[in-house]
Amino acid sequence: MTATAVRTSRQWRGVIREYADRLDVSDATPVVTLGEGGTPLIEAPALSARTGARVFVKFEGMNPTGSFKDRGMTMAISKAVEHGAKAVICASTGNTSASAAAYATHAGITAAVLVPEGKIALGKLSQAIAHDAQLLQVQGNFDDCLELARGLAEQYPVHLVNSVNNDRIEGQKTAAFEVVEVLEDAPDFHFIPVGNAGNYTAYHRGYREELDRGATTRLPRMFGFQAAGSAPIVVGHVVRDPETLASAIRIGNPASWRLALEAHADSDGYFGAIDDAGILAAHRVLSAEVGIFVEPASAISVAGLLERADAGEIPAGSTCVLTVTGHGLKDPQWALKGPGGEEATPTSVPVDPAAVAETLGLTTT
Repeated sequence: MTATAVRTSRQWRGVIREYADRLDVSDATPVVTLGEGGTPLIEAPALSARTGARVFVKFEGMNPTGSFKDRGMTMAISKAVEHGAKAVICASTGNTSASAAAYATHAGITAAVLVPEGKIALGKLSQAIAHDAQLLQVQGNFDDCLELARGLAEQYPVHLVNSVNNDRIEGQKTAAFEVVEVLEDAPDFHFIPVGNAGNYTAYHRGYREELDRGATTRLPRMFGFQAAGSAPIVVGHVVRDPETLASAIRIGNPASWRLALEAHADSDGYFGAIDDAGILAAHRVLSAEVGIFVEPASAISVAGLLERADAGEIPAGSTCVLTVTGHGLKDPQWALKGPGGEEATPTSVPVDPAAVAETLGLTTT
């Protein structure tokens, strides 16, 4: 480096320090951070070509524990510690448990996580165990876990860190700030998976705040998608036994349902349902054509974009942002299946350059 060179890179400080002026924190708030946020907004030419829109993917799998949950968890755990909590509790389909366990460990407090028995991806279960959480598998679904967690938090000295806790929503809204910073305005449409509906609520809140403070010229239409077997907001009633291979959105009674409906109304939004076959097809498109590997629930935002574009609802040239919420290594088994559900296997070749070249369709120059 020459004497006149200027170093412009810097260490990302986590969402609380980066956006302290727009969050409910003070000098008295201990910042519990693992460096969450600052995730890439990746332009996706393959999806643009399919839809005629300009498409970007907000890859939240690049957060410390591999999902968007870290944005909310840094706020939830920081505020819990500020309030004197020595233990936190959450219900989870997997990603929340991994995040809560990691951030609680970093803060030096105990995390108790309730997960539905037999309904959590191994990658997420291993994270919670690795971070030394008190892990309990409940004989019920996610909604049973959340009801149990709420009851324990009301009756015992533990702090609830599910998205019913507004601190979680506040932390998650920072992703919208980052999108605006990159695009220098809000997009026309934002596509997002919907399980508990906290992230749908949070992005809308972030965009609304950016518009109100004059940082953007528009409010994006929020398009949220649920799995067809787990789509309470779409069908208009609680789904008692939700079922989908997309475990992260297998929720029949979303905790942020009312807030999501308000966000939907304010943004002229849309809720739709995609079946599991459509989710897996979009999963393959995203990994094979765009180069981004996500867990199945994340791919529903891609499926939703393609479905709405096919329906003629996405004007050519409009700007679309898709949030993909969790890394593919969370639940990698689906990548090992072919389009027809068959197991994918590597092609066996001999130790022979000519044979390998023939298999790859290569010719000599």
